[in-house]
Amino acid sequence: MVRFENVGLRYGMGAEILRDITFDIAPRTFQFLTGPSGAGKTTLLRLILLAMPPTRGLITLFGKDSQDLDKAEITALRRKVGVVFQDFRLLDHLTTYQNVALPLRVQEREEASYRAEVMELLRWVGLGDRMHVFPPVLSGGEKQRAAIARALIMRPQLLLADEPTGNVDPPLARRLMRLFLELHNSGTSVVIATHDLALMDQFDGARRLVLGDGRLHIYE
Repeated sequence: MVRFENVGLRYGMGAEILRDITFDIAPRTFQFLTGPSGAGKTTLLRLILLAMPPTRGLITLFGKDSQDLDKAEITALRRKVGVVFQDFRLLDHLTTYQNVALPLRVQEREEASYRAEVMELLRWVGLGDRMHVFPPVLSGGEKQRAAIARALIMRPQLLLADEPTGNVDPPLARRLMRLFLELHNSGTSVVIATHDLALMDQFDGARRLVLGDGRLHIYE
């Protein structure tokens, strides 16, 4: 599903911030991406999403070499990926419900075909009473949950989540993790970037991708 071969990244003429990154993500797998603050976790997620090119090395997504893809092809591949970044990227002029439903609207689906599913997902993430308000009214944790719901509504083949439980209380964090596990059990590969060791320790069988000093270490 994802393959990195000797990938390196630098900005300008500076030293490489990621060096010789080699790993793959198989279908139907669950992994944590961890490492100290500033290690490059978000950057690695952006590379997986093909949101930026590497300085060197090879990245393939769903079997496609990123170097051979034009913008339209990259856009088509990204539709298979659900993404939760820390800046949320909600549209302020749309309600919570409309933000979550947006990926379905882009596909020109009739609202009647997805209304109940969107409302149920919003209730699951604790936003059932906030679906008709606009993002500026939401708290940081509520925005985060809306972004998670939007990423999940398409049932993506691959989910990338950057600190998805960082702004919620422990009970809701456990509930969101159950949702990620359900998505994984239904066939989605999941990558969760986090520095929360206690959270990771609850999932002994999950693979860990550990970034440090620009290099990636893998613990099965």
